[in-house]
Amino acid sequence: MSPSHHSSGEDNQPDNALKEQSFMRQLRGLWRLKPYLWPEGNIGFKLRSFSAIILTIFGKIVLVGSPFLFGWAVDAVNQASNNQSSWAQAWTGVIGFAIGYGLLKLFAVLVTEGREYLFAPVAQFAQRSVATASFAHLHKLSLRFHLEKRTGGLSRIIERGVRSIDFLFRFLLFNVGPTFLELGIAATVFWIAYNGWFSVIAALIVLSYIAFTVMTTEWRLKFRREMNKRDTEAAGKAVDSLLNYETVKYFSAEDFEIGRYDSAMEGYQKAAIQSRTSLATVNIGQSFLMNLGLVLMISLSGYYIVQGSMSVGDMSAVMLVMTQLYRPLNILGFAYREIKQALTDMEKMFTLMDKTPEVQDRDGALDIIDVKGHIRFDNVTFHYDDDRAILKDISFEVGAGQTVAVVGPTGAGKSTLSRILFRFYNLTNGRVLVDGQDISILTQHSLRSVLGIVPQDTVLFNDTIGYNIRYARPDASEADVQSAAKSAQIHDFIMGLPKGYDTLVGERGLKLSGGEKQRVAIARTLLKDPAILILDEATSALDSATEREIQSALDDISKSRTTLVIAHRLSTIVKADTILVMDGGQIAEQGTHDALLASGGLYAQLWAKQERADLQSA
Repeated sequence: MSPSHHSSGEDNQPDNALKEQSFMRQLRGLWRLKPYLWPEGNIGFKLRSFSAIILTIFGKIVLVGSPFLFGWAVDAVNQASNNQSSWAQAWTGVIGFAIGYGLLKLFAVLVTEGREYLFAPVAQFAQRSVATASFAHLHKLSLRFHLEKRTGGLSRIIERGVRSIDFLFRFLLFNVGPTFLELGIAATVFWIAYNGWFSVIAALIVLSYIAFTVMTTEWRLKFRREMNKRDTEAAGKAVDSLLNYETVKYFSAEDFEIGRYDSAMEGYQKAAIQSRTSLATVNIGQSFLMNLGLVLMISLSGYYIVQGSMSVGDMSAVMLVMTQLYRPLNILGFAYREIKQALTDMEKMFTLMDKTPEVQDRDGALDIIDVKGHIRFDNVTFHYDDDRAILKDISFEVGAGQTVAVVGPTGAGKSTLSRILFRFYNLTNGRVLVDGQDISILTQHSLRSVLGIVPQDTVLFNDTIGYNIRYARPDASEADVQSAAKSAQIHDFIMGLPKGYDTLVGERGLKLSGGEKQRVAIARTLLKDPAILILDEATSALDSATEREIQSALDDISKSRTTLVIAHRLSTIVKADTILVMDGGQIAEQGTHDALLASGGLYAQLWAKQERADLQSA
């Protein structure tokens, strides 16, 4: 054996092992659907699932049996034509067999639709349950997880996973599975009624058809993947170009963008041609196997008819049974491809659901009540990555009702303080206490219910202004919502809009200006009425005039509650009870505005720098 050949074998080994592991995970994923098909404690759903399976089996028995009535009708016609003296009696038999055949075919349809009637609530319950469980789990996962993932990608994983469940239920339980059942019933009936060779031919042809379809579908998948890849690439370039319409115009880059798009579409065209021509090859092979089966069955039936052991009606029955067997096989290529994709989608969804939340409530976690608002950071150390510390042994206190400001250069770790207080992350070392209680022993829900934040980048839901303000307290009255808006100095603006509080804000609130969005965020926080307020650089992205207007509203809501201000513009925090100056993840200085200026340290340098910048921009 040559070294290169040996190397290739070793390279293939991990791939095969990975495929086998993935297949086993997919099988386990199928097993995880059992509680939704057979929900504990729900007798009604169990009966529905059981009845649907029984109806499927019964329907296949009827479907295989009906062609034999047709065959008997054909024999009755032959007898009537050969024996004119008993014509009326034979004709009565023909009519009886024909009606029986029609009724059995109708009954098979009724059984199928009855199965749908029984199983539809179970399938929809399963989709709803899995979708809700997945959505709930996403909200349990940590902020770190969501920052590392694309929201649209997560949404697609859940959407595809939920959709795959319905597809798998219907195709595996009511299409692919029953097709094998029908083959088994047909082969058994052929063996009993006629000859074992009919059973062998039926089984060999159907199994050969399935094997051929699976192999050729696997072969075609690479063309489909390439086609989908090129389609995604073309769509991505088109969307990217249109989203940046103004930039394209600024640089007169229309021809460049059209060239990029056409290049991607050229790749799609080539892959689509390969996919289409390969499908033709598959169709030819499938048709060959189907017709080979019919030719063999006709030939064998003809042989036994000549021998006298079979009738023309028996041949007709055999042909009808084989035709019925072939009918569901027509979509086998599609079904195999979709089932494989559905198993992959389901596996991805369950992998996501199996991800353990980084931050979890302890057993016996307590609810925080009667909050006064005293905050204490006690030797807190935190890092996002093991090799990069963000906070290093931070200690400070905020007395109940006090305002403490945190300032410092970009990347000093200021905003991380708010995320830790909201318990979006677990600490590396140290502890944070609220009213003397370690937040790690408190339930996350109760802790966050007493915290309010006005963030630097306010993101609103694509709904009305009223909905976004009321989001803090969904049961709030209209009067409470308007009172909060008045305190945030945005009520008059809202009432000046044609639809008032029912005005839609657009995707991420883009129909509102930065100042308007901030006022909505302030109103929302005011409606929540938190004991502890965090202002995370709430005015840093605004112009000076808007900042002054917003700052007065912020000063009002800061009164009579504990406030932690993470500031960019130092002019907004000169009245704070204490100012913490952070640098490199540590507290470099702390004190009042006047004391820090007098000390001539980092704060004094930052203050002087901002004053120079303000003078230059004036």
